[in-house]
Amino acid sequence: MPLATIGTVLEEGRPAPDFALISDSGDNVSLSQFRGRPVVLYFYPRDDTPGCTAQACGIRDVWGEFESRGAVVIGVSPDNARKHVKFREKYGLPFRLLADEDHAVAEQYGVWVEKSMVGKKYMGIERSTFVIDAEGNIAKIMRKVKPAEHADDVLAALDGQS
Repeated sequence: MPLATIGTVLEEGRPAPDFALISDSGDNVSLSQFRGRPVVLYFYPRDDTPGCTAQACGIRDVWGEFESRGAVVIGVSPDNARKHVKFREKYGLPFRLLADEDHAVAEQYGVWVEKSMVGKKYMGIERSTFVIDAEGNIAKIMRKVKPAEHADDVLAALDGQS
């Protein structure tokens, strides 16, 4: 059975699984600490790669719109906190990056999947975003996100919560 099918099947309208991970600032961050505010939880494969950089900078470039909606943005990848610090500083990212080095949270959210490149199969992150409402429920699941359109799509999903 593929790893992506192990555990709970996530659905819109259902509670988002809580977790705790180390952030780029060394803090222990849990999803539940943001209850009362919408959360944009996005999973991406790797710091400082073209697609991941475009995705992160797309959010950065419209940061004021996320702030005006009261949204917390959290990026999660298997990179360690040290790499996250460099990535965040290099591009001036105004949001937290969390280290999921053992990909346990990615598995919990069903985004640690089998991928293929040049005929080789491997396990990795499926670029995905979960918009979580202020009550902690999944409002929108976005799979196979396109980096260039990500920020606009997430803002539209946040607007759909009202």
